[in-house]
Amino acid sequence: MAHCTRHVLLLLLLARVAGPEGEASSAAQQPTPARKAVMRLSLKEAVETALAPEGNVRVRMAEEAVRQAAARSAQSRSALLPHLEASVTQQNLTRNLDAFGIRVRGPVPLIPPFVGPFNVFDARATATQTIFDFSSIRGYQASRAGVRQARAESEAAQDQVRGQVARFYLNAERADARLEAAKANVALAEALLKLAADQKEAGTGTGIEVTRARVQLADERQRLLVAGDQGTRAHLELLKAMGLSLDAEVELTEPLAYKAADAVTLEQAIRRAQELRADWKAQQQREESAGLQQSAARTERLPSLAAFADYGTIGSSIQNTVPTRLYGVTLRIPVFDGGRLEGRRGESAAQYSQERLRTRDLRQQMELEIRLALDSLRSAEEQVKVAEDGLLLAEQELAQAQRRYKAGMAPGIEVTDAQTRLQRAKENRIDALFSHNLARIELALAMGNIRSIIQ
Repeated sequence: MAHCTRHVLLLLLLARVAGPEGEASSAAQQPTPARKAVMRLSLKEAVETALAPEGNVRVRMAEEAVRQAAARSAQSRSALLPHLEASVTQQNLTRNLDAFGIRVRGPVPLIPPFVGPFNVFDARATATQTIFDFSSIRGYQASRAGVRQARAESEAAQDQVRGQVARFYLNAERADARLEAAKANVALAEALLKLAADQKEAGTGTGIEVTRARVQLADERQRLLVAGDQGTRAHLELLKAMGLSLDAEVELTEPLAYKAADAVTLEQAIRRAQELRADWKAQQQREESAGLQQSAARTERLPSLAAFADYGTIGSSIQNTVPTRLYGVTLRIPVFDGGRLEGRRGESAAQYSQERLRTRDLRQQMELEIRLALDSLRSAEEQVKVAEDGLLLAEQELAQAQRRYKAGMAPGIEVTDAQTRLQRAKENRIDALFSHNLARIELALAMGNIRSIIQ
């Protein structure tokens, strides 16, 4: 019985020794999943990706709107260009001449009232050309203004996408900065916990200080988890704005940092906005198009002149034809159409008035955006200065508290309080840098030169 027991124990011991090696061998044989390539991404590259043909949906829709406006302009231009068409007709028909008032009476009927059947072959080319139609001219001019409007709106959409991607990139920079700060806080909390434990073992510390350090470490680890979740969310939002697959992994090459903004006055900013903003140009073209459409509606009462002509050959068969022609001019004078023209004139006048009001409102909105952006930028610059000073003081306070604690001159709570204030100072600096960069983006968008800060 004892012999069997020794054999069983020996087998169990061999199994424990060989088990991990077998598991390691099995794990080594299993293929490891390939890691996804990490895309290193700068702000300029992010914007270029979003503006690519397969990028942001808003940009692609704006480009389609330009093509639609160009096609609409081509339709308006067709009213001023020659219209040519050709036709070949082969008919077999009968006619009742009495129905057309052709009656030949006499003792002997020379022409019967019913004729046919007979064949008619006609091959003919027809042309028409508008000589003067002021309403069509105005309509074509309005359509050209519509094309310029669509192009300006496409540029405005690109600027909006640039601003959107810049905001999401900045948000991802802030999330990465918070994550790095959280990692540094965890490392600091671990070091302080080790210091408290060493002080306790040396007899110069207490158990409450070790417990307090552990609580602080748990709190910092919790903040690290939250920062990691916020970073993932920020990167996903950036990928969505760029039009990339959401399972891609990106690494930002531009950390959150202070970037000085060019000094500009309110008057200079407003003047630049009126020169550069694409949505302002689009609204001006929209107002011009509405004015031309109103002019086209008013001039529909004017006479229009058109020329027409046709030339062809006609006969009873292809072999038996003679050439014939027709040409002339038509003067069209509208007299009464049941009030349709009056309705169009009223509609176009109301639309033109609406566009003028929109232009005035956009001018005020531009000034408001510029004023707010300038105020935010000035405030953010002050916040950055204060946050930098606060961070420097918090680091000095923590260093002094650690020295005092190591020397046994201060309790551990002094170090914990200094650590908390350092954490708050880091967050204040990150928020201040974020606010400053966001104000730069908002000011660039308000002035219409968002391209200048994307390098």
